[in-house]
Amino acid sequence: MSEVPVLTLDGPSGSGKGTIASRVARTLGWHLLDSGALYRLVALGAARRGIPMEDEAALADYALQMDVVFEVQPDSGEVLAKLDGEAVGDAIRTEQCGNDASKVAALGPVREALLQRQRDFRRPPGLVADGRDMGTTVFPDAGLKIYLTASAEVRAERRYKQLKEKGISASVADLFREIAERDARDTERRSSPLKPATDALVLDTSSLDINQVVDQVLEQCRERFDVNVR
Repeated sequence: MSEVPVLTLDGPSGSGKGTIASRVARTLGWHLLDSGALYRLVALGAARRGIPMEDEAALADYALQMDVVFEVQPDSGEVLAKLDGEAVGDAIRTEQCGNDASKVAALGPVREALLQRQRDFRRPPGLVADGRDMGTTVFPDAGLKIYLTASAEVRAERRYKQLKEKGISASVADLFREIAERDARDTERRSSPLKPATDALVLDTSSLDINQVVDQVLEQCRERFDVNVR
């Protein structure tokens, strides 16, 4: 499937990867891989089954067997995640599930179990892959690799605004601490640590809004893949 073009968008939590990846994929008409959702689904399913987040073997076994479906909603273009036939979009977006997913993602056996599952998303006409090791490990031959980043302060503020809009109470200080802890786990883990690929374009989004970032990413796609963007 090496002839199928791939754009990887990697970066830390709160850098805007998910929103940007979804909008870019929808504009290009390409498939979308939200790799973070896979790890969140492992964490959610494991928690529901009472599997400890430190039990590498049990978690890896569950990652191989879990029943996961991603459905693109025709009206909004959003991707709906289903676990064992149940829509779990809200459940996998909680702060607790995100923290559990970060712990699960640090385990080598779990990452290995999900590797081929992620690569299977590579289908014509193309794929936008959002995650933390898309360009370094999962799709090292991707035609375009972009690493999105932003200061921890900015990312905490963004997350606070997202939660506030949903009517969820939160503390910027607590969110900043959680982001810093997650960054440390992601960058210091032994298996596929978070870092830009050597051939990635690093884009700091701290002072940019979503539209500006999407425009820059699409411009890179025009140049690299020779695609027509509406």
